[in-house]
Amino acid sequence: QQTGGRGRRGRSFVSPAGQGLYLSVLLRPRCPLEKVSALTAWTAVAVCNAVERVCGVRPGIKWPNDVILDGRKLCGILTELELEAETGEPSAVIAGIGINVNQTEFDPALPNPVSMAMVAGRTFDRGEVLEAFRRHIGIRYAQLELDERETLQRDYRERMYRLGERHTFRYPDGTPTEASIEGVRPTGELLLRHADGTLREYLFKEIEFVIAGK
Repeated sequence: QQTGGRGRRGRSFVSPAGQGLYLSVLLRPRCPLEKVSALTAWTAVAVCNAVERVCGVRPGIKWPNDVILDGRKLCGILTELELEAETGEPSAVIAGIGINVNQTEFDPALPNPVSMAMVAGRTFDRGEVLEAFRRHIGIRYAQLELDERETLQRDYRERMYRLGERHTFRYPDGTPTEASIEGVRPTGELLLRHADGTLREYLFKEIEFVIAGK
């Protein structure tokens, strides 16, 4: 349980004791800043790998940082970057991860949550889930340092929620736009095909996937 947990944009973070898996991973990547920007995507793929290994179901990813199961949110990921004051290069990345493992009841204010237990109809050993994630984040982190970004692009794209489907997105000023997801760049930018046929790429915080009720 986290007593001071927080989500994106100041949203509350609910973590009932003994039910979910809540952790922060400290990473010290030895690579340029432009490569580090894809770390959220690497982490999301590692969570999918771990859940699939333990639960036997295949999660997807709602760009950039939500893991989706049966169209509902299973896991949220929030990464923070620390830079060297003198060089501007990354000194550390902290990936905060919250996985719904055994919850069966949620705060009604939360949009479309789900847990591994709800999907599988049984409870899970959270230690087993943690160990599976530790193993897979290690594999993905090694790929990052070896600059295997094409592998990330392929593996991330294969799990993208509503890939190729037209959907509503929202710009930071609240303006909506209709577009279909084409994929992601190796550096993590979302590729959207807009109604006028143009293909544009977006960084995190430049556009948001709109979910009903949010």
